[in-house]
Amino acid sequence: MIRRGRAEGWLRERIEGLPRWANFNGIRFAGIKIGPLPGFEERGSTVISSSKLVSGEAGALLTVPKELILSRQNIELFAKSDHHLRELLQSLDDFGRTTRGAVLIFLLLQATICCPDVSNVGVHNPLTEYIKFLPDELLPTFWTEEEKDLLAGTTLEPAVRAKLNSLLREFESVRTATAGIRWCAQHWWDEDVGLVTFDDWMRLDAMYRSRALEFPGVGDAMVPGIDMANHASGEATAALYETDGDGNGVLLLRDGKEIHPGGEVTITYGDEKGACESIFSYGFLEDSLDSAKVMFLDLKIPDDDPLAPAKAYVNNAAPGFRLFDKDGRIEWESDFIWLVIINEEDGLDFKVKQTIDGKREVQCFWNEQELGGVLKLHEQLKETAFWDVFQLRATVLVQNRVEEQIDALRATGDPVTTATVRYGPQELASKLRALELSMLQKAMKTLDNEKAKLLDSETVQRYLGLIESEDEGAEQEEVDFT
Repeated sequence: MIRRGRAEGWLRERIEGLPRWANFNGIRFAGIKIGPLPGFEERGSTVISSSKLVSGEAGALLTVPKELILSRQNIELFAKSDHHLRELLQSLDDFGRTTRGAVLIFLLLQATICCPDVSNVGVHNPLTEYIKFLPDELLPTFWTEEEKDLLAGTTLEPAVRAKLNSLLREFESVRTATAGIRWCAQHWWDEDVGLVTFDDWMRLDAMYRSRALEFPGVGDAMVPGIDMANHASGEATAALYETDGDGNGVLLLRDGKEIHPGGEVTITYGDEKGACESIFSYGFLEDSLDSAKVMFLDLKIPDDDPLAPAKAYVNNAAPGFRLFDKDGRIEWESDFIWLVIINEEDGLDFKVKQTIDGKREVQCFWNEQELGGVLKLHEQLKETAFWDVFQLRATVLVQNRVEEQIDALRATGDPVTTATVRYGPQELASKLRALELSMLQKAMKTLDNEKAKLLDSETVQRYLGLIESEDEGAEQEEVDFT
């Protein structure tokens, strides 16, 4: 149902209609326009300066009326005058009250309103036409199986697999929740003439995931025009976005910036985002990127851990650890790992408590005090005399997992590609593999150094029995004296 424009001519015609739509709906342009960057037409449309822009002289480059901001709050306002939208949101319960759920179902309804085969469904509003201007994004969820195989050994491989499973669950949940609505059953889900497929749901997800920005006072939202701006990090970021005193979305030139006519006006999607997330959410990598920046590696509680079931039950942290590049040094952080490396002999304990309504729940205790959550465990361990020992266990566990990931990347090498693999996915997968392997190798060196320092710790050496404790020495001297 959601039309995908592959023909270059149709795409050009579609985007050329955006200024007319924007002007009609009160969007104001000042010294900029939206279209393909000269010399880089294959990259699609972006925000371009139509006159010389100088910070301090230029005001708001783009002003978007607050009622055109596609946010959860505005969708709820639209629902007051559109009973079809209102019954959709109500049918989805908690999912319909999230920003993501509200935006996706709103976009699906707008696509339905635009469909020539459907009549008397939904209320036409200014944003109904906007969905026609959103280009298709070649995110990894749309890669072919052969192209996804290129990700073997990278952190993007499990992320894409998990996302597809999550999208399928969402799609089935939405279908089940709305199947009882008469017009949905007819136009969306009918076996013979139903218009909505899983591919449509993936396209809606791609629209939202690649274009949602966090606006002050609004939260995650899609803002027409501003969400056409491309990303650039660091000093290359030309403009910033925010809301003005009236709640309108505005695009402003950064201090010290000057852009000549025909130059690109870029924003940042988040400088701290790693290579994996850039491909996952936006389908690109910056040309200047020389580090994977951030990697998340999953961890499992060992099967031979007698406390494994109880640990899994109480855990509320992400099951893994995050590697990140901090000024050229690779560091890691995790709440989950501290739960994995401690045991009953250290002071960890679990008890079953019966609640008032007769149900049972598992409680976690550290040194006979109720812990109150895994996220507090790290601070508790730092206060103990065996902190160096716990750090050593965690470091060894992280190092083993990093080595395992390196082996996985090396085992697959650079997968052989065929003529059916597109250039974009091939190039992105190859660069991601190189960036992640380099970061993992740097992490191994850092972890080796950390492990060596911890092994020199007096606390660790006493724990390992490499040196005698004072009590043991005193006892031995007393025995010898006797």
